[in-house]
Amino acid sequence: MDFEKLRWEQLEKHQGKAFYTAKKLPFTYEIRGGEMFVDRRSKSITRATYEKAVEKVRQDRENQITGPKSLCCFGAPYIWAIIQTLGRVSNMP
Repeated sequence: MDFEKLRWEQLEKHQGKAFYTAKKLPFTYEIRGGEMFVDRRSKSITRATYEKAVEKVRQDRENQITGPKSLCCFGAPYIWAIIQTLGRVSNMP
């Protein structure tokens, strides 16, 4: 997984693009300062929550994190979808 593509600054470049949750629900997001606003949610996902989730995936050497529920954080379906899409080297510039 290309963790450089998962930095918060990289998220700003992809806001407004369509992503899909594990249940194939489409969503977009907008970054405002240290918060991510997903069009399917009324509450924002903070930068700290996002970065903790990415770090959890980065440290998962035994591949125990297999889906959004494994992240155990607010906004997990959206964070998981972004990690899965942007974290792939060949996907999205």
